[in-house]
Amino acid sequence: MNMPQKVPVTILTGFLGSGKTTLLNRILSEEHGKRIAVIENEYGEVGIDQALVIDADEEIFEMSNGCICCTVRGDLIRVLSNLMKRRDKFDYVLVETTGLADPGPVAQTFFMDDEIREEFSLDGIVTLVDAAHIDQQLGRSDESTEQVAFADVLVLNKTDLVSDETVDDLETRLKDMNRMARVVRSKQADVPVDTVLNLDAFNLDDVLERKPTFLEPEYPFEWTGVYSLKSGRYELNLAEGPDPEMSLVIAGNQGSDDAALREGAEWCVRRYAEPPEHLQPNDDIPLWEHVNLHLEASGRKSFFLVVEEDQDVGLYTQHTAEEFDIELKTEDGTVIPPGAERTWVAQHEHDDEVGSIAIEADGDVDADKLNDWIGELLRERGVDIFRMKGFISIADEPRRFVFQGVHMLFDSQPDRAWGNTPRRNQLVFIGRNLDEMSMREGFEACLI
Repeated sequence: MNMPQKVPVTILTGFLGSGKTTLLNRILSEEHGKRIAVIENEYGEVGIDQALVIDADEEIFEMSNGCICCTVRGDLIRVLSNLMKRRDKFDYVLVETTGLADPGPVAQTFFMDDEIREEFSLDGIVTLVDAAHIDQQLGRSDESTEQVAFADVLVLNKTDLVSDETVDDLETRLKDMNRMARVVRSKQADVPVDTVLNLDAFNLDDVLERKPTFLEPEYPFEWTGVYSLKSGRYELNLAEGPDPEMSLVIAGNQGSDDAALREGAEWCVRRYAEPPEHLQPNDDIPLWEHVNLHLEASGRKSFFLVVEEDQDVGLYTQHTAEEFDIELKTEDGTVIPPGAERTWVAQHEHDDEVGSIAIEADGDVDADKLNDWIGELLRERGVDIFRMKGFISIADEPRRFVFQGVHMLFDSQPDRAWGNTPRRNQLVFIGRNLDEMSMREGFEACLI
């Protein structure tokens, strides 16, 4: 009996503004005979990239509002599982990561989850490199270094913005960082499709040789405690911790040996990707098959766990038990210690100074005021603005304007007509130490 062929997947990555969406549009517009499902992730509150992708027959699935590397496996498993139900609609998958993502956990998804591994194969990782800004990015971001290190193909883009000597030096530097990758030079991400698709290039053994910890998963939780509970009502008590919020998954019938904890951890990866239930203090938590909770833990709070039958219960918590002084008590106040506990490899640390600002406003802007404001913003803060993108409604202009920028470079082009679509401005800025209030006031001053 012939097994169905696995669906190939290409991961498209690269730092902010390197040209990922431009390359994606080139792939979608060429006659290559593939039906491509696109999975996008964005960093920030407002999804912009999906609207920047050209109208095409391909299906686009967006995962927004968060860094893809933190919750990637749960989110990606969810989207890929849904794709399996409509497998006749596509024969190739492209995953475009946010520019702030480490591609390692994205790639892990295709090896760590049995269901996904049976249906999909990782064809290759393509990393776009911004020739004009890579020096700044490699010096300030671990993620950009990981993007280069994991690549099967490095697309050295925007070569027209720097000298030939600089391009040669950059290519040498990239090859020193990753001798296994093929380097392709490009302007405006104009590369043949066969240089980025159907590569059959991702080799797990090679990756493990370079990074032995590749298959050691990162989790969106840090601690697990397993409690042997009789049927009854128990108080779950949390002190005020360093984070005003705490997410946790409560898992019933949880084993306590290492194999059971690992199985439970992989199961909880999916649970953390689901919308949590928001509880108020003193709420009852009925123990179903699983419960994904988001607890407001500002100040000491108590919640009540209702157990209908004797079982071992696992708490998979976003932070360690010590940070919130977690206690599970009987109704008479007796503290129950965990029979087993485990600390996990936590998600990677983000640069707390890096963040995003989303500005949305109805109405039209004065073009001269907007140009003056953007010019002043770039002069004063251009080094700290990694990426900016969005749509602008300019007065007396029937078309929407798309703007994109990387550091000091800025470009604006007319796009499709507004038609019957409400005229609305949407802007996203990603950078370091951005002053949200000042930027909002600056933009609002451009409105008519």
